[in-house]
Amino acid sequence: MIKAPPTPKGFRDIKPELAKKRREVINKIASVLEEAGFVPIETPTIEFAETLEGKYGEEERLIYKFTDRGGRKLALRYDLTVPLARYVATYNPPLPFRRYQIGQVFRGENPQKGRFREFTQVDFDSVGSSNGEEDALIVAVTIKCMRDLGFKEAIMLVNDRANFTNLPVEVVRAIDKINKIGEEGVLQELVDGGIPKTEARDTITKIRSQKPTENLEQIFKVLKENFGLAEGTDFMFDPTLARGLDYYTGAIFELKADQEPTPLSVGGGGRYDNLIGSFSKKEHLPAGRQVPAVGFSFGLDRLLEILYP
Repeated sequence: MIKAPPTPKGFRDIKPELAKKRREVINKIASVLEEAGFVPIETPTIEFAETLEGKYGEEERLIYKFTDRGGRKLALRYDLTVPLARYVATYNPPLPFRRYQIGQVFRGENPQKGRFREFTQVDFDSVGSSNGEEDALIVAVTIKCMRDLGFKEAIMLVNDRANFTNLPVEVVRAIDKINKIGEEGVLQELVDGGIPKTEARDTITKIRSQKPTENLEQIFKVLKENFGLAEGTDFMFDPTLARGLDYYTGAIFELKADQEPTPLSVGGGGRYDNLIGSFSKKEHLPAGRQVPAVGFSFGLDRLLEILYP
């Protein structure tokens, strides 16, 4: 028997049986998105490294970077959101611009069950409006996709980055891990970071006692009145949800496959009103112009792992 070389750690071949299931899931999601007015685009797998740098906080260390034979510093895309921001700043499409993209992304993290170094994201965003109705649309479309896929207990956790105003970014990143490592784990991380234990515990208590912002109340109202979604069943407020990526500016989302408070999520997103403007060029957009945007991304591999254990 010929023994072929293995794939690199965290990368894999996808056999026909799984490839077929992946296509079925993608088709169902794409059908919902197109019905809601989202159009497809595609962007390169490789970007200039500087395009991706400075967008992901501490997660930037996971970006695959390399130099080509021409000495150019390049990188494999980490997600599909930053490439979208570059795309909009480059082509200045008519707004609002609702798009979706399905593609491979790459992260140099430690592979584990359900997590690979190359995986597929199903990403959809609305660009050009700061109206909370667009945030609500993203949530509603996500839940519709999950229901069509058979996830009857799926729920979207929602928070607002405004609830973390004046908190150091290190604290926000630690709080974001509370469903993964527990409150005591977050407490220890804060203490290890130099925050006195009493102050760290008070900070966690304060965050847990936060209420939905006025912005979230408006989004929740639209979800109930315009889309018929139920708070506590289809979506719920989670004051500890932080989303670690630095580009989020408003409402943030994390999708759970069921109602249990497990660390397993199948997607996430939020509002990022400053990201596109950071790519502005005079010939396309006024330098530094704020272009509001909100979006969500499914982790296709995680969805499939739950659907076909």
